[in-house]
Amino acid sequence: MTETQLPSGATDVTRNGMNASPARPVSLADLLAFYREAGVDEAVEETAVDRFAVTDRPASRPAEIEPPRSQPAAPPPARQPAALAVPDESQAVRARELARSAASLDELRDILAGFDGCNLKFTAKNLVFADGNPDGGIMFVGEAPGRDEDIEGLPFVGVSGQLLDRMLAAIGLDRSKAYIANVIPWRPPGNRTPTPLETEICRPFIERQIELANPKILVTLGNPSTKLLLAPKDGILRVRGTWREYTTAGGTVIPAMPTLHPAYLLRNPAHKKLAWRDFLEIKARLAAALGDL
Repeated sequence: MTETQLPSGATDVTRNGMNASPARPVSLADLLAFYREAGVDEAVEETAVDRFAVTDRPASRPAEIEPPRSQPAAPPPARQPAALAVPDESQAVRARELARSAASLDELRDILAGFDGCNLKFTAKNLVFADGNPDGGIMFVGEAPGRDEDIEGLPFVGVSGQLLDRMLAAIGLDRSKAYIANVIPWRPPGNRTPTPLETEICRPFIERQIELANPKILVTLGNPSTKLLLAPKDGILRVRGTWREYTTAGGTVIPAMPTLHPAYLLRNPAHKKLAWRDFLEIKARLAAALGDL
């Protein structure tokens, strides 16, 4: 029988396992070199591995993996905010029904405080209903509250409100003799312009507020309130200073004077002379109206 050729330094082994001839001991480096030349590129275990069985075995499912024992308890689910009302035409219809049901200004205020059909309520701090004396004979209506008004819950208490107070004082009036309100009773976020739908939803409340206050003279401050209540074809700079008529749902006709908003006058001081003319007209008309009592 032919002998198997071994790597350099290995011993010659016969069929019966006896050493045929002595040789120098095989080093680990020689053995590794032999396996490399034979094409062996991975370690061989004592027990053969069935590669087909390993390939076909399904991977461990995530459920079989034991979670760490120190895993913290899951936090409670976050509390979801209450869903806001979706403003639509149905909310405007509801607002008209609620406003019509108010028999007094106090009742109207309570209805507005509980009304949730306008999303402006959910971003405002306070309801800004009115200030002053509803029996004074004159009512001023602006557009919407600002930051200061939202904080205090009263209309025209900021910088523009301070100017309005001076304008009232110039014709012998103050808040004990005049009634002040806004078309929108809640501050729009960031003092943005109210949307047409928001204005339409709030319209029935200011219309009912005017009807219940029943002033001798109505003064609309600025373009938004003038457009909503008097519906002129032209802008405020063209229609200011001219007497118009406002008719309530009950048929009462109230003389109305559109004039410039105090906030506009702060940005355009040169136009204060126009507002002064308007206020002189208002003073004369109010004196005549109150003199008829």
